[in-house]
Amino acid sequence: MALPPDVHFDFAVLLTILTILTGIGWLIDKLWLSRQRRNLIDGKDKPGWLIDFSRSFFPVILAVLVLRSFVAEPFRIPSGSMIPTLLVGDFILVNKFSYGLRDPVFHTEFVKGNRPKRGDIVVFRWPNDPSVDFIKRIVGLPGDRIAYREKVLYINDQAQPQTADGVYAAPKLPGGAAYRLREEIPGHTHHIIVNPEEPPRDFEMVVPPGEYFAMGDNRDGSFDSRGWGTVPERNLVGRAFFVWMSWDGAQMRPNFARIGIRIE
Repeated sequence: MALPPDVHFDFAVLLTILTILTGIGWLIDKLWLSRQRRNLIDGKDKPGWLIDFSRSFFPVILAVLVLRSFVAEPFRIPSGSMIPTLLVGDFILVNKFSYGLRDPVFHTEFVKGNRPKRGDIVVFRWPNDPSVDFIKRIVGLPGDRIAYREKVLYINDQAQPQTADGVYAAPKLPGGAAYRLREEIPGHTHHIIVNPEEPPRDFEMVVPPGEYFAMGDNRDGSFDSRGWGTVPERNLVGRAFFVWMSWDGAQMRPNFARIGIRIE
């Protein structure tokens, strides 16, 4: 029988397999082998290496699986699509129970949670290749009419206010800088950057039921829902909320100023 297309072998699946295997060994030892050893004449505890491994590591592997799958999971920011909110080299934590609890293999929701709100920064499995994790900001909810015209976001035919907030230095961009803007969407305010040297990427659609429209805060440097479509609810991984480490690749050292930042 073929597996669902969004099921793939990753670290979560490996942890699940190790938890099951070591759990079986731990249970066999608890229910049977430990009693046999207690009945030995010399009274010495001499389990085989496999049982000994299971006894030692099952609780640790189980704890890691539970924390990573249902509480918080670390991610690294690999690209500049979320500048200025998140930088390349940021290491973030993602709240895994914000949008409900899902099993780590088949991603089936078994505890209902909240749904994403406009402005949430979310990690999700990319619909075109679920083995790849993306991070973007949710700007459109199911049923919203989303348009992007002349670098202005429209939600349900209403232009979302943008206020100039200085210049963002970006040496790798044409011109060496981008406009930094404060954007207001219903219920949330955040910063974006716009590259004046890039042409507009006009777009319009109605978000289907059960799906979300996601965009990067680096509007001219983000591969997002404008290019590949919306994010199904099933693909949600969690909400980003905290920068726990940041590595400055240019200086080859931690960026201590970013450590501990709350993601909004």
